[in-house]
This record gives sequence, C-alpha cells and structure tokens, in this order.
Amino acid sequence: MEKIKFIKRDELKTKPKDSELVFGTQFTDHMFVMDYDRNRGWYDPRIVPYGPIEMSPSSMVFHYGQAIFEGLKAYRNSKGDIVTFRAMDNFKRLNRSAERICMPKVDTNSVWEALNTLLDIERDWVPSSKDTSLYIRPFMIATDPFLGVRPSDTYKFFIILSPVGPYYPEGLDPVKIYVEDTYVRAQKGGTGEAKVAGNYAASLLAAEKAKARGYSQVLWLDAAEHTFVEEVGAMNIFFKIDGKLITAPLDGSILPGITRDSVIKLAKHMGCVVEERDLKIEEVFAANEDGSLEEVFGSGTAAVISPVGVLEWKDKKIEINNGEIGEFTSMMYDTLTGIQYGTREDVFGWVHKV
Repeated sequence: MEKIKFIKRDELKTKPKDSELVFGTQFTDHMFVMDYDRNRGWYDPRIVPYGPIEMSPSSMVFHYGQAIFEGLKAYRNSKGDIVTFRAMDNFKRLNRSAERICMPKVDTNSVWEALNTLLDIERDWVPSSKDTSLYIRPFMIATDPFLGVRPSDTYKFFIILSPVGPYYPEGLDPVKIYVEDTYVRAQKGGTGEAKVAGNYAASLLAAEKAKARGYSQVLWLDAAEHTFVEEVGAMNIFFKIDGKLITAPLDGSILPGITRDSVIKLAKHMGCVVEERDLKIEEVFAANEDGSLEEVFGSGTAAVISPVGVLEWKDKKIEINNGEIGEFTSMMYDTLTGIQYGTREDVFGWVHKV
C-alpha cells in the first residue's frame, strides 16, 4: 500500500464525557479512506477529517446493495494502553464478505497498519471508564455511477471511529427476546454468513415488531422450517442446557461471530462441553419445562455478552434463571472483558497494543 497521507482537521471537536456516551451517535475527528479501481487496485490511502462524502446519485451501492462492514473495538486497558481485540480476524472476515458479493479484497496487513495509524492519531478519543470503548467501523461500498446489475468496477473503503458506552441501556440486566417465526433474515445459500448491509435491512421489520411488544431483539429461526434456532439480530446466541453450552452451527445462514468464536474457545478452555449443532426451539422450551435450561446469552462485539431473561415464542413465554444473569454468563462476560481491558490473562494472544 502507498504511504498513508494525513490531512488534519482544522478545528478539533470537543470530546464527550464518558458519562454521556451512548452507542453509535458521536464520531471522532478523522477517518481513513482509500479507493479502488479494477485496473489500479487499491490506491490513495488517506486519513482525513470525518465528514460527508460526495457521491453520484447513480452510485451502485444505492441501487444494488454492494456494501459490507465490520465492527470491532479499541479499549483503554488497566495500564492506560490502547489495545484492540482480534482485529485481524475482523479484516479476514471482511474479505470473506467481499468475496461473497463480488467486491475486491483488502490487504489485511495494510488495513491493520491503517487502523493502527488512525487509532494513534485519535487516541485521546478512547474513553477510560468502565464498559466504555472506541467502536471501530470498517466498511466498503460500490461507487460506479451506473444503472445495471453487475459488480461495480470502483469502490471506497472507510474506517470510522465512535466512542461508545454499553450497547444496551440496561447494561448486563437480562434482555427480553422475541422468537420470530414469520419473517426470515437469511437462508442457507444466501448471504447470512457474510456481513453485508442487506442482511440488516431484512431484519428491521421483525425487530420493530418485537420492539412494539416490549422486546429488545429478535431470535431468528431457520428459513426452511421455522424450527431451528439461528441467531439474534445483533448477536449469536448460546443456550446452557444440562451443563452443556449449545449454539447453532456455521452452516451458511448465520454470521461467524468473532465473539462467538471467543466464547467457544474460552468455554472449552474452562472445561465446558460445547456443542455446535441444530437446536429446535421446541427443545429450548422443553428444557425450560423440565428444568435443564440453565442460562441463555447472546454474544457480539457491540454488547460483548448479553444475558437473556425472557423468551417468547408463539403464545408461550418463559423466564430463564428467574430473570437473573446466570453464573456461567457472568463468568464469560467477566473473562472476555477482563482480557479486553487487561485485568485477565490473554492466553490466546487476542489483544494487541496500538
């Protein structure tokens, strides 16, 4: 990659107080941008003031949906250092998403260098209070000014940064999840395993329906039979049943979450039996009935670990662990965040200092 140019913002923004942070509403002074042309490859990497971008109304992203993104975080650890968590895995997943919808791959080492440079410039934006972090959003969009269904010949890649507090206002309090059995987010052979923008657009109607009923998120079932558990709108999901940790397999319809993978590796390291298998929603409710359903929690970059206290499916509603966070869920949250913030041993080498 060419040398990264830096154009400094003339007047820096006033940084928000940690106590005022919510998720995804405020952005740092600068962003990283580079361009792609089929004949030139990636070119003109630059860090510029965060702000609007000018594009043609006929840019293909607006009409045919070629858009992918990632989500990861930077943390200020217990020593005051700024660190990232499994960032290279996010860039590798970005490339898998790009391949799925005919977009160009990025050089992972180059974008890793770009991210480190951007984070070093914006290090004062990384908050230090408990449960705060700097959210990192890499994304790529198609930019050809052309109305016709084909892959674009030109693209833009960005990295923007946002200081954030907890994803859910309720924090670690268990959330209520509505099981969706009418609408479909993704199916095998589709784009469910890629982090493409269209997947999230497809989830909005069901999410609004659940919100109107007082639920935080939707739990999706498989597209073919509406029988097997898949994932939650913004998270993968785990069920602790009779001492075993169970989650849906990566069979093409769900996102291979980085936090999901971290939970599985940590659970096995702790000696817990982990099963990646098809799990019927009926089995979950039956396990609650016979007392073997111990805990349910979601995993994702934004929320890290989110305990589930209530599940509603059809005309049935169950309360999990008396609506309280479970021991295993709490331990997993403490372990993951402890690694991220530097208070627990990083046995897998996931954390890297900026």
